Amino acid sequence: MKRPPRIAIIVAILAAVLSGRHFVKASPVEDGARASTPTATRPAPPRVWHLGSVELTPCELAQPHSGLSTAAWCAPYQVPEDRSRPQGRKITLRLAVVRSSAQVPADDMLAFIAGGPGQSAAESYPAIAPAMAPLLAHRNLLLLDQRGTGGSHPLSCRDDEPGAPSSDDEPHGFDAAAVRRETQHCLDQLSQDADVRFYTTTDAVADLEDVRHALGTPKFDLIGVSYGTRVAQQYAMRHPDGLRTLVLDGVAPNALVLGEDFAVNLDAALKAQFARCEADDACRARFSDPYQTLFQLRDALRANPHTVSFRDPQNYASVKRVLSEHALATVVRMFAYSPETAALLPLSIDAAARGDVGPLLGQAKLLTGDLGDTMDGGMQYSVICSEDGDLLTSRPQDKDTILGDTMIEAFRAACSVWPHGQRPADFHEPLRSNVPTLLMSGEFDPVTPPRYGDEVLKGLPNGRHVVLKGQGHNVIARGCMPRVLDHFVDDANAKTLDVGCLDRLQPLPVFVGFNGATP
Repeated sequence: MKRPPRIAIIVAILAAVLSGRHFVKASPVEDGARASTPTATRPAPPRVWHLGSVELTPCELAQPHSGLSTAAWCAPYQVPEDRSRPQGRKITLRLAVVRSSAQVPADDMLAFIAGGPGQSAAESYPAIAPAMAPLLAHRNLLLLDQRGTGGSHPLSCRDDEPGAPSSDDEPHGFDAAAVRRETQHCLDQLSQDADVRFYTTTDAVADLEDVRHALGTPKFDLIGVSYGTRVAQQYAMRHPDGLRTLVLDGVAPNALVLGEDFAVNLDAALKAQFARCEADDACRARFSDPYQTLFQLRDALRANPHTVSFRDPQNYASVKRVLSEHALATVVRMFAYSPETAALLPLSIDAAARGDVGPLLGQAKLLTGDLGDTMDGGMQYSVICSEDGDLLTSRPQDKDTILGDTMIEAFRAACSVWPHGQRPADFHEPLRSNVPTLLMSGEFDPVTPPRYGDEVLKGLPNGRHVVLKGQGHNVIARGCMPRVLDHFVDDANAKTLDVGCLDRLQPLPVFVGFNGATP
């Protein structure tokens, strides 16, 4: 299991986790990847596919902890680790293409960039494959694992090495010295075969452009999710001629310092979500004021962090964990990501306040398990410490929010140890581009709120920003969004796009019991 050390779990909740259990798998089977028996009328599909100068062979892309997989065509692709030394060490990237069902696909090519930083495009894709299915009717899709993730020389810190931190000995509070020790341990592991300075967004953008040329120089319809929107915007700045359209889901502006707004964004999202409970008679009668209950629970855990037991929802085994104010904040933040878990939050908080932590921590264990096996902690450090670390400043004004100010301090402690790569002087400048762009946000997104999309839209005269009612972080698969996305990519025009079907989306009713909401 790829589980990063304790501080990496804090960094990991940056990610745009698109859980496969939220979607119904309905993606079409690619003609070139379908197993078939040769007949007189249908010859066997070729076992090698040449695309540009790349030779691809059939493969399956599996999602960790899931039965989901996608048929694709894969090839290793080598790039220099340090681009200033092209004759130096090479690293191999995992390149996969999901083949269009069209006999003659369009000349342009879809490209999906995963979130994180630290998620693999190939491992993330099966969860959103149904949302992408309409697009595959006319276009091939590139899935390139960003360097440092998945199958591309992953920077994964192992916890089975001597001296690795133990999850059974969690501290009750933030310990900067412990973060530095764990970060150094991770760095010592990875430095055996990687120079971690060269695993940044800028390096990834150069890799993507190299791959585009190797594939025959198609123009990209580039789709970025969460942190992937940073990569997509940087690509648009450096290689505008390589783009046909741009899609940004869960928008992180170039000017954003990752981590800076986490506490205030979560607080705003929780207030907006809990206001729905206050406006509902049954919810208000059942829970009174969930926001107040959450802070009462936080204060109790601040005074008395303690070990609790609950049943693992996957195997029903008894699990023990330290429940502290920091653990509570992390769990609540993960719950706020999606409408399904956000609808459970008042009920789960109420149960925990009454001594039953099972609903809260059981669901959290599912979420952290997914994160631990789909995130590469070292790559997160390389990105954040190179691009944001020196810009992070203490925010004592966040101390009394549910997330508090310790996440920023944890980042700063880790980045005091982690080597920094180079950041272009204009890296944090706003994107200005004429490329047709569709931006999308969830109304209750606790990480990349709609105001971020509004900010980026200012530099995109051919862009359009849609906000999906009642939704959370990452909305590409919600409601009729896949159909809207398909029309946008086909027409390459955001201004005339009909998005009326999105008005049918509404928030999920808040659960007042484990059987659901009030009828």
